Amino acid sequence: MTTIDFSPLFRSMIGFDRLASALEMAYRSEPGGYPPYNVELLDENRYRITLAVAGFTESELNIEVKDNLLTISGQRQASESEGNFLYRGIANRAFERKFQLADYVKVVEARLANGLLHIDLVREVPEAMRPRRIEIKAGAANPAIEHVPAEEQAKAA
Repeated sequence: MTTIDFSPLFRSMIGFDRLASALEMAYRSEPGGYPPYNVELLDENRYRITLAVAGFTESELNIEVKDNLLTISGQRQASESEGNFLYRGIANRAFERKFQLADYVKVVEARLANGLLHIDLVREVPEAMRPRRIEIKAGAANPAIEHVPAEEQAKAA
């Protein structure tokens, strides 16, 4: 069996189509791989991805965000002179790593230091999307609901 059916998970969830596709993509992607990386939770809304990219320069690395997909790639421009290596354990190959970002997560900084590429991310949820407390008022048993549709409000104004 090469596929997993996630449909039972989504029976009571509405609007989580992207979650299903993200689970499918994670299942199909290769585990581990090159280059090795860490994902850190710095605080409630800040994250850091650190990739070990020894031997790469800033000009050989590319970071791109498109549709909540962070893509980090590296392409070596010039290879070292071919010598008489007895053992060659330092990877010298191109790579591409992809990370699916949640809504409102933005890349704020990327820096290369000591062979490590650090990418800082921040989740900035708009005020309108944050949880808010709804006050409960005591009143009549059958309150009249006065709701005017937005179209009628615009016509009245």
